[in-house]
Amino acid sequence: MKRENILTGSPWEDKMGYCRAVRVGNFIEVSGTVAIVDGDKVKADDAYAQTLNILERIEKVLEDLNAGMKDVIRTRIFTTDVTTFEEVAKAHATFFKDVKPTTGFYEVSKLVAPEYLVEIEFTAIAAE
Repeated sequence: MKRENILTGSPWEDKMGYCRAVRVGNFIEVSGTVAIVDGDKVKADDAYAQTLNILERIEKVLEDLNAGMKDVIRTRIFTTDVTTFEEVAKAHATFFKDVKPTTGFYEVSKLVAPEYLVEIEFTAIAAE
């Protein structure tokens, strides 16, 4: 089967030797993704904005792989503060209210940098 890698230009891709997403056949895995915290629209203390930013960016990654959010079958959500559940869930539901992928919500002690509150991994199976 053909393998397709999606690179986004993140400095971590070369540093770690990974890519944002891999598609093999109809199966798509998306690496753990954090928000682009700009201090304006997406702040270090705003789990809702961070989650929305992640979802918007991954929507584009999936489009680049000829898939969409409707093809997502699983999300794995990691947070440094489990009390942000309501904010994260609200953002998640804006994309997945009708799709309803399986998911997990996990508190971890740290993510890659202190400004990140949320990191999400995705699994999708494209319809085509």
